[in-house]
Amino acid sequence: MKTFKKYQEWTKKTVLYDNPVIYPCLELGAEVGEAFNQIKKIYRDDNGNVSHVRKYDLEKELGDCLWALARLVDDLDLDLEQIVELNIAKLEDRLARGKIRGSGDNR
Repeated sequence: MKTFKKYQEWTKKTVLYDNPVIYPCLELGAEVGEAFNQIKKIYRDDNGNVSHVRKYDLEKELGDCLWALARLVDDLDLDLEQIVELNIAKLEDRLARGKIRGSGDNR
């Protein structure tokens, strides 16, 4: 699987929920929390060093975040690949204008 679009399409096979948008939204929040928990453990228990085991656990949680995001995007009839492209364009524009730092939606 080489594209975000293919991944988004593939995630449809794994849907077990009856409440589009709401479930993946809540799942995304929960999985981000689990990823943060792995990062917390890196600093709390591992002195900031990422062991192979911790890295694997973090990758699994980030994969769950990606699944939830892909499902949310699909449930909203959006295109994950288009979202990636828009984000790259936005960030490239900010870099070119020296506005990568700062706050505000339209900097």
